[in-house]
Amino acid sequence: MPKHKLLSWLPQLSHQVWILAAGRLLSQIGTGFTLFYAPIFFVNQVGLSATAVGIGLGSGSISGVIGRFLGGTFADSNFWGRRRTLLLSAAVSALADVVLALTFDFPSFIVGNLLMGLGIGLYWPATEAAVADLTTMDQRSEAFAITRLADSTGLGLGVILGGLLIGTTGNYRVLFAIDGISFVVFFAIVYAAIAETRKFNQHSPTKLSRGWAEAFSDRRLMVYLLVNILFTIYISQLQSTMPLYFTNFVSGATSGKGFSPQIISALFTWHVVFAALCQLPVARILNRFSRPRALMIAMLLFGVGFVLIWVTGTVGSHALIWAIFALGILAIATVAYTPSGSALVVDIAPESLRGVYLSLNSQCWAIGYFIGPPLGGWALDQSRYMAQGFWLAVVASTSVGILILQLLHRMLRTHPRSL
Repeated sequence: MPKHKLLSWLPQLSHQVWILAAGRLLSQIGTGFTLFYAPIFFVNQVGLSATAVGIGLGSGSISGVIGRFLGGTFADSNFWGRRRTLLLSAAVSALADVVLALTFDFPSFIVGNLLMGLGIGLYWPATEAAVADLTTMDQRSEAFAITRLADSTGLGLGVILGGLLIGTTGNYRVLFAIDGISFVVFFAIVYAAIAETRKFNQHSPTKLSRGWAEAFSDRRLMVYLLVNILFTIYISQLQSTMPLYFTNFVSGATSGKGFSPQIISALFTWHVVFAALCQLPVARILNRFSRPRALMIAMLLFGVGFVLIWVTGTVGSHALIWAIFALGILAIATVAYTPSGSALVVDIAPESLRGVYLSLNSQCWAIGYFIGPPLGGWALDQSRYMAQGFWLAVVASTSVGILILQLLHRMLRTHPRSL
């Protein structure tokens, strides 16, 4: 494709959006090193139980709640703003990786995850508020898709490189060191190249102190948060439960017990690379629908994907083919959900309270990751029948999500803000 045609195909966005996306790509490379391999490492090498690892990963949600509350408040404040909040999140996340790299027992595993949860909590409201500041409503879905594309691409590269490193050295701990370095690089990019995007003096401190009360009284936001928790529980299963499920429960794999680390690396590489390829096309297709309708499509796709995960665990042969198909569907579901959800929250938020509204949106990730990993870990500690049946229970929950989204669609038609 000629260069000028490629540039015309890309969204016409502020250069700061592209710089922020580049920084996120680099930091996500480090995250890809650890995300899919941490449960396997802490269960099979450190010696923690699947339930303990699930509790440890979920514990990050406790500090994540605090981090998201602070992140939303800081992002809307005159002193901190979006930029300083992003710098703080990168510093805390780098410290978390230092702790996790040195972890040999459950207490230190908890401390590392608490710090990581705090860093992630500070990050999301600030970065999404910055993207919203730099875009119009019509640009927003594609802008969020670009930043999610950077996330997916970084994850894909990280998973590939992490799998190669583990396959050749077997050293899981160095992955956390590389993740920490990636957060330091992200800190440097934000410090050097990102200006503050928030318009200062938009509101008085008194109004800011009432921002949380106003957000909690917005019924449209509250209804959306219910279904958003379901979405984040689904994504947490992809990242915490599924790698261990593929390792210990899938029959018919070449190893005789389950997929090898190399196969799991290839599977999740396929997942994140396919998600990256689909991100912009899916965002443009779903822009034709209202935000709730787009989210209904995402919910249906998650249901189909988890049915295929159940099939993967029950077939006696060709499990790998079913796993490839399942992770492809779940990749489309994920990229259908993330830009539409963030854009919906920005659309209904008052401009002066974007950080607060996006903080509550991000809190769903903390709640979802508090519920999802321990629940999935508990299921995997039970019988094979329970581990396989868990995915059908997840599928059944998507019907609840679709009903909530239908209610939200009616509410937004009756009481829109900018939709």
